[in-house]
Amino acid sequence: MIVSKPQVLVTRRIPSATLATLEQACDVEVYDQGDLPHNELIARVPGRQGLLSVVTDTIDRAVFDAGRDLKVVATIAVGYNNIDLTSARERGVVVTNTPDVLTEAAADLTWSLILAMTRRIVEGDRLVRRGGWRGFALDFMLGTDLRGKQLGVVGFGRIGKAVAERAQAFGMRVAYSSRSQQSSSLGESMSLDRLLSTSHVVSLHCPLTPETTHLINQRTLARMRRGAYLVNASRGPVVDEAALVWALEGGLIAGAALDVYEREPAIHQGLLSLENVVLSPHLGSSTIETRTTMIQLAAQNIVAVLSGQPALTPI
Repeated sequence: MIVSKPQVLVTRRIPSATLATLEQACDVEVYDQGDLPHNELIARVPGRQGLLSVVTDTIDRAVFDAGRDLKVVATIAVGYNNIDLTSARERGVVVTNTPDVLTEAAADLTWSLILAMTRRIVEGDRLVRRGGWRGFALDFMLGTDLRGKQLGVVGFGRIGKAVAERAQAFGMRVAYSSRSQQSSSLGESMSLDRLLSTSHVVSLHCPLTPETTHLINQRTLARMRRGAYLVNASRGPVVDEAALVWALEGGLIAGAALDVYEREPAIHQGLLSLENVVLSPHLGSSTIETRTTMIQLAAQNIVAVLSGQPALTPI
């Protein structure tokens, strides 16, 4: 008697070694043409027991309605605001993510943004490339020292703490704001309002929830310390981009660095024209080692659930 393998849909191209692991236990279809349109996802998910997805895939009620055979949805990400967990639980679908493995890479990327922004590295690179550099001058493109200043970390989970740990190397003191009332030797717990008004650099590391959507808006930007910098390497909609342009153009803050955006891959046109803004294309976990580990973990979650074992990292 031939026992058919469970059917799995993978919404992005993945490394061949990980694909081979999946194919040992499952029949796999890979969509390898870039972003999988939502209507195409709905069309392809019927009959699938597993769905291996990424953070830009919207896994909503319509997907679960179409995918009535789904047993597991594994996202190659820490965040899962793109997945309708209520619909998943109603249908008994296991949802997994990839926590822990990208913490260090995301923290490193955050500090890359902080340094690029405060030392005007990207701005200087653009200047050199367009032939605008005329030689050394004492008052040319002066940046900002970090030593002795305050880093405000909004969201004090794994990544926020890893960012705070690195602050000591740059001589910065740390303030943090968190949903949970926790104490830490890494810094001082503060209300968001006090953190914004006292920090020289504010770095966002909170999840996207209804409460954090547009957490950074005209009101909170106006509360920031004059001459401060804002970094967002968490989720794009945490920042109201129109409000950020308003604050930058009005000189309320000195600069910003963003790795995520409200409507990726679209970016507010006002941000594109400002020299004191560093923009990176969602690179938080983009190292070979980290992405490989994330994809492997997501695939292992698929295989575990479909073979009747507990998921390694259930949500």
